[in-house]
Amino acid sequence: MVTKAIYASMKAKPGKEAEVETFLKGALPLVQAEPGTVTWYALKEGGGRYSIFDTFEDDGGRDAHLNGKVAAALMAKADELFAEPPSINKIDILADK
Repeated sequence: MVTKAIYASMKAKPGKEAEVETFLKGALPLVQAEPGTVTWYALKEGGGRYSIFDTFEDDGGRDAHLNGKVAAALMAKADELFAEPPSINKIDILADK
């Protein structure tokens, strides 16, 4: 059962929305190579807002993801793509279906 998650929220700089979407779509193969990441969703919320929601069975999987290639690439591109630093929240899952 998944018990851990991450919710990351980002606001694209004006005119950078297409680049953010390309970046997020391109991150999928990196996430697929992470054995500890159970699910991963890249989301377009509208108004230039994007988010990532991913789930893990334990803290080890979540920590590995936070120290992995996607997180590193996201932070490396943050100044170029985002109007503000990404907000990364570690959350616990209480129930799921």
